[in-house]
Amino acid sequence: MALFTTFIFCFDHLSQTDNLFCMRKAILIFLIQFFGVFVFAQSIDPQLSIIPEPVTATVNPGHFVLPPNIIIEIDESKDASGVAALLSAQLIASTGFKVSVVTKTNPSATVRFVLNKNEDKAIGEEGYTMSVTQKNIVIKANRPAGLFYGSQTLLQLLPKEIESKSLAKNVVWRTPCVSITDYPRFGWRGLMFDVSRHFFTKQQVKDFIDEMVKYKYNLLHMHLTDDEGWRIEIKSLPKLTSVGAWNVKRVGYFGTFALPAAGEPRDYGGFYTQDDIRELVQYAKERFVNILPEVDVPGHSLAAVVSYPELSCTPGAENYKVRSGEEIMDWSHGAPPIALEDNTLCPANEKVYEFLDKVMTEVAQLFPFGYIHVGGDECPKNFWEKSDAIKALMQKEGLKTMEEVQSYFEKRLEKIVESKGKKFMGWDEILEGGLAPGALVMSWRGMKGGIEAAKMGHEVVMTPTNFVYLDYMQSDGIIEPHVYATLRLRTAYQFEPVPDGVDAKFIKGGQGNLWSEQVYNTRHLQYMVWPRSLALAECLWSPKEKKDWNKFAKKTETNFDRMDIQQVKYSRALFDPIFTAKKDANDSLQIELSTEVEGLDIYYSFDNSHPDNFYPKYSTTLSVPKESVMLKVITYRDGKPIGRQIDMPINELRKRAGLKLYITPKPE
Repeated sequence: MALFTTFIFCFDHLSQTDNLFCMRKAILIFLIQFFGVFVFAQSIDPQLSIIPEPVTATVNPGHFVLPPNIIIEIDESKDASGVAALLSAQLIASTGFKVSVVTKTNPSATVRFVLNKNEDKAIGEEGYTMSVTQKNIVIKANRPAGLFYGSQTLLQLLPKEIESKSLAKNVVWRTPCVSITDYPRFGWRGLMFDVSRHFFTKQQVKDFIDEMVKYKYNLLHMHLTDDEGWRIEIKSLPKLTSVGAWNVKRVGYFGTFALPAAGEPRDYGGFYTQDDIRELVQYAKERFVNILPEVDVPGHSLAAVVSYPELSCTPGAENYKVRSGEEIMDWSHGAPPIALEDNTLCPANEKVYEFLDKVMTEVAQLFPFGYIHVGGDECPKNFWEKSDAIKALMQKEGLKTMEEVQSYFEKRLEKIVESKGKKFMGWDEILEGGLAPGALVMSWRGMKGGIEAAKMGHEVVMTPTNFVYLDYMQSDGIIEPHVYATLRLRTAYQFEPVPDGVDAKFIKGGQGNLWSEQVYNTRHLQYMVWPRSLALAECLWSPKEKKDWNKFAKKTETNFDRMDIQQVKYSRALFDPIFTAKKDANDSLQIELSTEVEGLDIYYSFDNSHPDNFYPKYSTTLSVPKESVMLKVITYRDGKPIGRQIDMPINELRKRAGLKLYITPKPE
């Protein structure tokens, strides 16, 4: 606009000689503006921030801009129609543009979905290729799943406002020109959602699915039963939900609550009807997600025992109640725990196997996925040791240990599961006492159980606590909702599902597990899942050699902007300061500060005031001033606060360093 104004002013107000000068000036301005716009256009495109990282991605010159009339072309078989419908809905919601889906070749097509007639073996069942030129966008795949994952990548290439559920204004809807070839490293890319400890609604499960598929997860593991609630309708066993789905509401630190009083209402909980399950299965299927049901037995079964006390070995089980968060296990002696109440099914009771046959019949009919997860973890055996029925079973079957008793149970249950046309799987405790012949092992107590099972020729899904347990704290325990362990984002990103010395063909993949004892609502659920599930997504999809922590951390920040648009809560713990407390040779406390990501400045105070970037900047190990009681720390980037201020008591650091606590002298 300034260019045209200059021309008009020149010709209207100046002499011929001055006009010549002014014209030259205008041309100079034009050239400056032209090249300035060109340089600006080149500089505003950030590096690709696709999570998980594609196998190959090449940025080419130029951009493609979405037109106001978007045409999505699919082939005549209409196998891609579901993918096109999902993409259309998102484009319409955020851009407000008109979107048409056509099945005939259209030279004006904006996006072309192409199912390969000749299979591209390199990209497999879920892979895709994408070409974005200044003319159009072409996504090719062997199967509709590949088209779907390609469309998720396309959405990440567009401006962050594409994530909006309502019309976003003043946005240029453009994407860089790119060439991408992409396919997953593992076929099992899962997240486990514990809906038993706290019940989450059908809509909340759908929302969870919508969030996970953006990052190419394809497996939702639903932990449906536990001591705190039975969450799936079994029509032949109605008490499982009329009784077993309800407890007394408590908030605070789960596992520490007092026993509910006799008259307190048991109205907290809920369950999914069989129609709900069918709806969730279909919703997931449309987004290329399988749902793995878990019925956790023989331990973690208090809700079932309360519903049908005859399933227990223990007299008096009819007096038990569904757990509301009170202590029912003694973990002071390690695992397995000592049960204060018997939360197990009785392996010596034939009624238990009749019960499980009914349950597995209905579960198998509801979930088309090929596996049923039967738990098997943390089964206390102290009540079994007292049971005459268990002793008789051991003598009859020649069982020598309680682990062999559980193995007997698992092998019988495997036959039931397989009789329903499903494969049997459980947590790595099912290895103890002898593994059922066709069992798949989900290794959670580190990698050891998975390594052992793989070397025996069993399929394995890796879910080790130290890398993928999403219920763990994300930052320092002094600031996070308290749980018994910490898992930082950078550690999660170091997850490698295939251990050295193990044949990779037995490792199906991995998953993150969100146990919900301390997760009371969906906002906190999101906070615990993201961004650590971004890290896991890249570990499971991307080639091992493509992983780069510094690059991933930058991409994560970019995705935070997208999550803000989606109104998805996430943790910013990666910006928080990290405390390392040590003692020197003189038993004096020494404090080291660090951060997960590069480029952050750390400021601190010992005088109880709130530090900012005018306070001392951390550069070397800190010694504590005499009688100081608090270290306050905050991180900055480019002169602006980025991490949370953490107020760390000096006595907490002394405890971590193995030093005596400092006692503040009382004034005389």
